[in-house]
Amino acid sequence: MSFADLFARARRDVDDGTLPSCQLALARKGELLAWESYGAAPATRVTIFSITKALVASAIWLLVGDEAVICDTRAADLCPEFGTHGKDAITVDHLLLHTAGIPRAPMKPEEGALAADRWRRFSDWYLDWPPGTRTEYHPTSAGWALAEVIERASGMDYRAFVNERICAELGLDYLRLGFDELDQRSIADVVIVGEPAQMGAITRPSGETLTLPEIRGDILLRYNEPAVRAAGVPGAGAVGTAADVAMFFQALLGNVKGPWKPDLLSDATLNVYNSFADPYTNVPANRTRGLVQAGNDGFALMRSFGEGVSARAFASPGVGGQTAWADPATGISFCYLTNGIDADLVRAFRRSMKLSTLAAAI
Repeated sequence: MSFADLFARARRDVDDGTLPSCQLALARKGELLAWESYGAAPATRVTIFSITKALVASAIWLLVGDEAVICDTRAADLCPEFGTHGKDAITVDHLLLHTAGIPRAPMKPEEGALAADRWRRFSDWYLDWPPGTRTEYHPTSAGWALAEVIERASGMDYRAFVNERICAELGLDYLRLGFDELDQRSIADVVIVGEPAQMGAITRPSGETLTLPEIRGDILLRYNEPAVRAAGVPGAGAVGTAADVAMFFQALLGNVKGPWKPDLLSDATLNVYNSFADPYTNVPANRTRGLVQAGNDGFALMRSFGEGVSARAFASPGVGGQTAWADPATGISFCYLTNGIDADLVRAFRRSMKLSTLAAAI
């Protein structure tokens, strides 16, 4: 495979009008090998949605290295307002591993951005199941709790901590969590494209039909609002370029200019602590402390990895086929971003898998 194959596949969706724009980047050995953008200027920032979770998790790893928290720290020990309705048992690990038991706990971005409003919302949250007993993807709730942990442990606004201690430290000028409402130029608006896919187009290895959720356009389009971008939703609201995200994942591979302690970084990226069956895919979640690992059980595809990555590859996939991953076996890190969120989840899945497979083969 070649760069030309990879670029041609990415560009096709913009050329045929399927997507408004996309960008991709590939890095190795601490250097950016390629960065291409189609349909928008190269420096255009894109909302990176759930890839944000890796950025916020890396801030927690930094605090563990600073001995400000440990993975067994209970969120309620730092934030008493969080300890209602049985949530006092939730630890930092539960939040990182998506085993906290609060997957659908609500928080509007405007509430989460203000500490007092965030605390009031925390106190109203109830458990869906006892922490640590099962797994289910927490789209934003765990991120808000981790943001509170960051603020209480560091004494800094969670956005400032991420931007100063992670992004600025690594020289990632276009990667940011939270933006002043008056300074949001060059951020591509989210656009919902396509129509929902016909269910059953993807099947599990067992032959069972994979039931796909619907894209909630009303929620995703809120990330175009200046106030929501400024809030810096810690599970979904960072913005950046594919180049900066690829270089962030490159830093996770080798701690290149990175602020993390090597042993803690290795643990967070390579050791699996959540092997519960994911209720969506029905395969082990294979989650590290903030990432997903490909694994050697034949289910890497179900965890949103393309073909050709090693078992130790780690990723943070996002909505609409966005993805970012790194492979310790090859030293490659890869990111694909688009502001076109495809309502056809089957098409988005296949696009992401094909691009990742082409990237892994270079």
